Amino acid sequence: MNPIHCLALTIGLGAAIPAQELGEPWGSATREREHYRIVRVPVPESLALECGSFCTLPGDRLAIGTRRGEILIVEGAFEPVPQPRIQRFAEGLDEVLGLGYRDGAFYATQQTELTKLVDRDGDGRADAFENLSDAWGFEHYHEFAWGSDVQPDGSLYVVLGLSSSYRYEAPYRGFAFRVTTDGVTSAIASGIRSAGGVGPNESGELFYVESQGPWNGSCSLKHLRPGGFLGHPICFPGYELPLGKALGPRPQEPNTPSRLTTECARIPELVPYAVVFPYRRMGQSITAFRVDPSAGRFGPFAGQLFVADYSLSLVMRATTEKVRGVWQGACYPFREGLGNGVLALQFSERGYLMTGGTNRGWPVRGNQRFLLERIEYTGAPPFEVLSVAAARDGFRVRFTQAPDPQTAADPRSYRLRAFTHIYHAQYGSPEVDESFPTVRSVSPDPDGRGVHLHVDGLVEGHVHDLHFDGIRDPQGQTLVHGVAHYTLNRIPE
Repeated sequence: MNPIHCLALTIGLGAAIPAQELGEPWGSATREREHYRIVRVPVPESLALECGSFCTLPGDRLAIGTRRGEILIVEGAFEPVPQPRIQRFAEGLDEVLGLGYRDGAFYATQQTELTKLVDRDGDGRADAFENLSDAWGFEHYHEFAWGSDVQPDGSLYVVLGLSSSYRYEAPYRGFAFRVTTDGVTSAIASGIRSAGGVGPNESGELFYVESQGPWNGSCSLKHLRPGGFLGHPICFPGYELPLGKALGPRPQEPNTPSRLTTECARIPELVPYAVVFPYRRMGQSITAFRVDPSAGRFGPFAGQLFVADYSLSLVMRATTEKVRGVWQGACYPFREGLGNGVLALQFSERGYLMTGGTNRGWPVRGNQRFLLERIEYTGAPPFEVLSVAAARDGFRVRFTQAPDPQTAADPRSYRLRAFTHIYHAQYGSPEVDESFPTVRSVSPDPDGRGVHLHVDGLVEGHVHDLHFDGIRDPQGQTLVHGVAHYTLNRIPE
């Protein structure tokens, strides 16, 4: 690191400062911290750090793209006692909500373009800025663009929010694009409203996160199916533009009010939400996600998705699976009590989950400024629902530890509720069409760590809340979080 440009922001030599717990959406923060602690990575307030994106670099370093238009390189963030040394690599960008790195070059998604940045003279500062793509228009400060890391095939993905989240005022707002590292740009999907992070799921398929709003009854994780329509029709003028024409004819207008399942049967391009996050019960404004690659260093959830929420300052889990050609899956509570609104997540090789964001611009539970925090596994295994998967006659549930056999085999230990949302042009939706499927019987798995729930009353196209009220471990302890939410788009054959 060139000392001329190093900000020399090392602070303190003592133990990391635990983050303050700010509210309890799930009421389980006390138990959560037994298994996952929040550690403050010290940065000076004078830096005015507002994280918008992360990526990891060779040499166990972290790169941060900021809302204030910087790219910062951090050494020491992954040390057991973090002592960060921070270098400003670039500045003058605009809301860096996507950051990738390959072969010595950064790829920054900012509001108006995807930019390649290179340090040609080796002084630790970017001196070559190349506009790879500015195919989309920009007319309003709220027209956010979220970008992926560089994918294995060398491409990056950009998802574009609407103008002020409601209108189409500039070309291609509400579209998703694939951009190669040599700048070839192609539209891949439409119908986005207010996007968050974009990237691969556990299987390498491209997904993005969407916030509640018009045509979106709740926050969700959606599959970026090539040629797909993600639900908001106001972007349809983009189909008449050169890049939009490659998607083919514009889809039919969805009916309002309706149900998403009904409209998916009528509109072939319409993509159902893969995972619905019940509003406020599971986040309020989801922003970023990452797959856990730590092979167990972060605990028992290796290979699963971790999803951030801005408004409630927390992180959730999700799992996805493809059933009868359609993606679907479940979400689960994980860790609340972060210090500000989370916009960025990144795993380190040591098994830490870095989190960062801001408290500026929207109401947020964790109303602290200029934070860089990480979530660490304490080594104490949590008793949790590991995963829920769909079965022809119910659900297959796995736990992180073997539950007490008597409570696991008792149908009365489980409680289900199913619902959907109104698919309409108004903002959000109540939970409607409620029903209460029942667990007819339970078949424990041979290893004792899972069960097959045989359920009467499954409803395709509905979210199924699964409550595990009666489940206990052999010592009589309840689950840390006794609920999961499965979006059942298709019942397996």
